[in-house]
Amino acid sequence: ISDCEESEAAGVICKPGPLSRLTAQRTTTTTTTTMSPLTTTTTRAIRTPLSVGQTAKPENSSAIPADASSAATKRVQQDMAPAMRIKDIIGSKGKIRLRGGRSKEEGRVEVKIGNNANDWGLICGDGWSLFEAGVVCRELKLGYAQNALQTDFFGGNRSSLALSGVKCHGSEKSLMDCLHDRFGAVSCPGNANNIATVVCASEMADLVPDAQEMMRTAHLEDRQLFFLQCAMEENCLAASAYQVQKDDPYGWHLETRRLLRFTARIANMGTADFKPFIPKHMWEWHACHMHYHSMEVFAHFDIINSLGVKVAEGHKASFCLEDNQCTHNTEPVYKCANYGDQGISVNCTDTYHHNIDCQWIDITDIDPGIYTF
Repeated sequence: ISDCEESEAAGVICKPGPLSRLTAQRTTTTTTTTMSPLTTTTTRAIRTPLSVGQTAKPENSSAIPADASSAATKRVQQDMAPAMRIKDIIGSKGKIRLRGGRSKEEGRVEVKIGNNANDWGLICGDGWSLFEAGVVCRELKLGYAQNALQTDFFGGNRSSLALSGVKCHGSEKSLMDCLHDRFGAVSCPGNANNIATVVCASEMADLVPDAQEMMRTAHLEDRQLFFLQCAMEENCLAASAYQVQKDDPYGWHLETRRLLRFTARIANMGTADFKPFIPKHMWEWHACHMHYHSMEVFAHFDIINSLGVKVAEGHKASFCLEDNQCTHNTEPVYKCANYGDQGISVNCTDTYHHNIDCQWIDITDIDPGIYTF
């Protein structure tokens, strides 16, 4: 029985010849898994060439310090080191805290790195995401991660950076269980304000798409551009459709597009209602479809090829967020009729059926093959 994960697998990096001719390549592999029932595993390899020149004495020996080569070699060896869990460096009893925020739920993330009271270090914001922020908020019992920011808005400076390359899966109980690249002498790319910060919230909406409903309703439809003119105004087609309209101003409407249609049923499984980000008086009226848009982009839909490259995309502007179906004896609250309030209550779902305009991905330009939706 072992708790070893794939990301902790043992590995080696070999080098030919003497160290003075060192040429190496570091490979970091990250594995992510999408939610069931359609489970897709993607492996991403990032290769960074590392090299150190000859250490033979140069013609002008006074121009380079005697220990320059050894220092460069040491930096290479540090960069070549595999990612390790934070607790393997500073111990399993390491602590974190938030500082500089306007409330206790936000601030820069600081890690205890020594025994003295003032031995706290910052985290480089490079690659900082909601996965890491979620672990921080959960460990500090502050609820959920609302934002993962890279900023010095909450104070701090680069001279206090102690960790870089922090990576979490999102399910860790403590940030100490997450991986990191370097500790101590940290090289943090980006701007000077690249500091890891979080904003936590005690309650949040959690929108979960119904993958089974998408699979059940997915189908192809060939449709002329004449019937898609309203959708074109909302940029719901691929760029080539607009190029056709530009190249053939008289016959473009007779061209056909192939659409992957599907129903999107979105459930709110969180602890707070989901509402549009802008107030009702700022909603945008769309004359062609004769309705308001409460959110310019509510959902994104992508088609990914076998190399992990996005080859087609779609988006859905929200014109009606309402409680279509509710469970656990929850009473519907939000209704779009008569310019009503929009939103999705906890334990309720909002459904966009496949026959609604823009509820598709334009796959006209995609070659036959196997793709991930």
